[in-house]
Amino acid sequence: MKLQMQNISIEFPGVRALNDVNFSTKTGSIHALIGANGAGKSTLMKVLSGAHDHYIGEIQLDGKKVEIRTPAHAQKLGIQTVYQEVDTAIIPSLTVAENIMLNLTVQAMENKHWVNWKQLFKDADAILSGMNLRIPVKKLAGELSLAEKQLVLIARAISSKCSFLILDEPTAPLSHTETSELFRITRELAKRNVGIIFISHRMPEIFELCDEITIMRNGELVIKKGIPEVDTHQVIEYMLGRKLEDQFPTRVSSVGQTLLEVEGLTDGDKVKNASLHVKAGEIVGLAGLVGAGKTELCKALFGATRTTSGTVMLKGRNLKLTSPHAAVKSGLALVPEERRKEGVLVAESVTSNLTAVNLKKFTRLLGFINRRAEKNTAQEYIKALGIKTSSENAKVENLSGGNQQKVAIGRWLIADADVYIFDEPTKGVDVGAKRDIFELIAQLAAQGKGVIYASSELSEIVGITNRVYVLYDGEPVKELETAATTEEELLFYSTGGR
Repeated sequence: MKLQMQNISIEFPGVRALNDVNFSTKTGSIHALIGANGAGKSTLMKVLSGAHDHYIGEIQLDGKKVEIRTPAHAQKLGIQTVYQEVDTAIIPSLTVAENIMLNLTVQAMENKHWVNWKQLFKDADAILSGMNLRIPVKKLAGELSLAEKQLVLIARAISSKCSFLILDEPTAPLSHTETSELFRITRELAKRNVGIIFISHRMPEIFELCDEITIMRNGELVIKKGIPEVDTHQVIEYMLGRKLEDQFPTRVSSVGQTLLEVEGLTDGDKVKNASLHVKAGEIVGLAGLVGAGKTELCKALFGATRTTSGTVMLKGRNLKLTSPHAAVKSGLALVPEERRKEGVLVAESVTSNLTAVNLKKFTRLLGFINRRAEKNTAQEYIKALGIKTSSENAKVENLSGGNQQKVAIGRWLIADADVYIFDEPTKGVDVGAKRDIFELIAQLAAQGKGVIYASSELSEIVGITNRVYVLYDGEPVKELETAATTEEELLFYSTGGR
């Protein structure tokens, strides 16, 4: 079956997101769709999946025109989507089986048919077994790891009719092992004549997995090629419209006094006896595979999870991190991994997000907010951070992933913390926006701030940090000077090497 999208255009208030875009693929093919954040690739796929109904242009399946105006209609045509932000799609209070079989269950209820719960659990288990996954089907989805939730959503997508499967940054929360398993599943689906549309910012994945590639820029089609016809440098140039200079800024060599000292921090679960220190002007990496405890350690340092033992000292003061509010008052800031769930207020404006952490700065007597000062500050940071938005009043949910991440960082810049904690800050962000984020982090270090940079992307750890702690099973097992180490050595300790 052939899929064609012809002359697709769509506008939002103040923004023409797609301009006469043509896209085509076929079943049995794994097709990469890429572009810088804001290029329009996600918008194009939301048109295809029925999430945006006010587009103009034409969609054809095997030469037959189809009107896709709702997600339900897209699914009936066999177009399934797994979005990057898994927590917006998973239902935590339902079991794994109920989440996998959700579409079929809803259809049964709409048709007033009884649901055979025993068969439902059996079918869900069969789907997971076919994917070589061992996730208990009676476990609540809210108890799953981020990686497991992603795999459950993929299982849901293939549980019903599926001719085309859209995967939006599917490997972002996955470990190397889980990514390999996903690739196996993806190739198997292609062999079963499912067309895969694969959205990713990770170049090695695209060249390893995909057959064809379509590149977009500024809401328009740039080029469509077979994977053997292009290389990584060419793809990046097509994405950005220019050559990419060195991705990482120069490391700050002059560091000051110790700002943050952590001794024996334990949360009774994922974080075990964590000890580390961060100096002024220093970028310290937390390296490790998915599930190593990086996110849990970041949250423990920010007072977002309860600790059972250990001490945290900032500028010689012993901190009692009973809540994120206490952490912020003490001079700590966290840019979390799940930006849509925890890092930004997606339904609020760019201005509201940028000023939310430090509203006191914009509050007059009697509690009234100085809207002019708030607007001026927002405009200043939008310009300084290069946030692409129609205006400071635009809702954050309408921004691209990279621009959402800049907003998440910008709100803490206004708050002016002493130590900044970044948890997977470039997750789902294109190469151009990555460089912007690296520059922002380098500027913080140059201002004498302490920075903790947690990432499973070992190339980023090597590229931007001064020093690195490698985590394995929730515990820092090795401290290394970054200039004297390699990705291979970091991976060795990340996988339990001694």
